Amino acid sequence: MNIGYRVVVHSCAVLAVSIHAGQVLGQVSGSAAGHYPNRVVRIVAPQPPGSGVDTYVRAIAQKLTESWGHQVIVDNRPGANGIIGVEQVIRAKPDGYTILAAFTSALVINPHVYKSLPYDVFRDLAPIMQTVTNTMGFVVHPNLPARSVKQLVALAKARPGEVSYASNGVGNVNHLAAELLAHEAGLKLLHVPYKGATPAMQDLMGGQVTMYFNPVVGLSPHIRSGKLRLLATCGEKRAHAYPDTPTMVESGLPKVVITGWGGFLAPAGTPPEALARFQRDAARALQGNDLRERLSALGSEPTPSTPEQFGTFLRVETEKWGRVAKLAGVYKSQ
Repeated sequence: MNIGYRVVVHSCAVLAVSIHAGQVLGQVSGSAAGHYPNRVVRIVAPQPPGSGVDTYVRAIAQKLTESWGHQVIVDNRPGANGIIGVEQVIRAKPDGYTILAAFTSALVINPHVYKSLPYDVFRDLAPIMQTVTNTMGFVVHPNLPARSVKQLVALAKARPGEVSYASNGVGNVNHLAAELLAHEAGLKLLHVPYKGATPAMQDLMGGQVTMYFNPVVGLSPHIRSGKLRLLATCGEKRAHAYPDTPTMVESGLPKVVITGWGGFLAPAGTPPEALARFQRDAARALQGNDLRERLSALGSEPTPSTPEQFGTFLRVETEKWGRVAKLAGVYKSQ
């Protein structure tokens, strides 16, 4: 496998409007938007409870519930690299009451990994906004005799094919992150895929697997409790939430630079006034000091965007991950 590149991953949850709806959203009058919402809004999170996506989506849902006076619920539909959750959304009535909280793998990696998908991101979904940029963390079981990336690399080289890593599924961003590490460090690792972040972390904490890449927003409680050991973060600079933890770059792996992202989407054809209201109020919630500080402390920086910006971003990310999937040897492998 020839992976001679520097990759910056952005891992995600997303809201959808049609790609063209972005030009309309800003023109929607306050009176039109005022009709939405008038009942419960469901946000589908394609990851299990306790995952990184679930953590920050619930924080946003709480703020929207308080603002609107109508409940915003999070419906966890994990499995198949987000495919199950995305299907739930594209089959829903496009009325603004079903929203998708998606992430990198589901939107911009799956199209390159699966020979066929039940959805087309740019046909069936409409982007509204990026929500967060996530710090990726590299964690191991605390009993592992490695307290640094260099020690972990030495251990893996001494035991080729025996040191295992968990992923949220074949082709998931944490799968490709580990493959990038293996390539850059010259390692032979054992891949153990799971149906989402929560079972992967459970087996890591139970000692069934050795290491794992994931957004620290989902890892933080377990790092702080001592159930997981954080060896490094994966940005170009040290993470605000973990200033004493070195980066992979500082650990001698300058090409292992990985960050994550999240956002919201809805079914194509959703009324633009509903999407405009959701985008406006979700962005306002993310920009509030309390939620910004809360998420930042977990390693998830609020980065709300416009629909146009997010639509462009998705296209750029889709092209990038196509190249990465080919280099990692998983292009259209399923």
